[in-house]
Amino acid sequence: MSKISAADVNKLRKATGAGMMDCKKALVEAEGDFDTAVEVLRKKGQKVAANRADRDSSEGAVIARVNDDATVGVIVSVNCETDFVAKNESYVTLANQLADVALGHDSLDSFLAADFSGMTVAEKLTEQTGVIGEKIEIGGFERLEGAFVGSYIHAGNKIATLTSLSAGVDGAAEAAKNVAMQAAAMNPIALNEDGVDAATVEKEIEIAKDQLRQEGKPEAMLDNIAKGKLKRFFKDNTLVNQAYIKDAKQSVSDYVKSVDAGLTVTGFKRLALV
Repeated sequence: MSKISAADVNKLRKATGAGMMDCKKALVEAEGDFDTAVEVLRKKGQKVAANRADRDSSEGAVIARVNDDATVGVIVSVNCETDFVAKNESYVTLANQLADVALGHDSLDSFLAADFSGMTVAEKLTEQTGVIGEKIEIGGFERLEGAFVGSYIHAGNKIATLTSLSAGVDGAAEAAKNVAMQAAAMNPIALNEDGVDAATVEKEIEIAKDQLRQEGKPEAMLDNIAKGKLKRFFKDNTLVNQAYIKDAKQSVSDYVKSVDAGLTVTGFKRLALV
């Protein structure tokens, strides 16, 4: 049997919000595998935090940029080792300069090979590693195109998001920013139901059925009830179906339509340091 350390238990507790003993039991059952332990907790009805994608403990600055036409946006995560460096004004300035360069490129490789004051971006990162004394690297690169693209950077440069709308109508700039803020706060896994992969859907149905069996529900009822739970999962975890954070009485999709009846959200990107 795998040895379960206190650090492993604490990591699972922080990621899920479940109790220490429940986390330890789940890790034992999962033979030490973190992702399996999360599933074990969920199947037993434990409340599990939604932050499933942002477990990277690296420090740094995450910067979003949108071009003048509001048709292209990029997010760049410039990573370092300590919060002390990440908060330094010169480091944040560098991250912003790198984001400016990134805006002209459609891939991480192209960006790293781009010119930065007479050297490539990759060479600049190496240079700054020597100057600062910490490893400096690009931890993430995202690009989004659309009829109208907006951005949001959360205070402290820890999270940045991009959203695209179907048209640049009056009010699009504010709407795109508000939806980007929603994506930053609520961390959706997809734009809508169609964006959720089949494996995730199957896993959610399995978890729902296991919970229902433990509640004593008849086997013949499980499929229909599980489908209802799946709808709730989509509502909580897909951007356009989530309750709008500034007015929970309407969905994000409804909010955007209130700006313009024909307006829709067509895409989003999110990068975070946690």
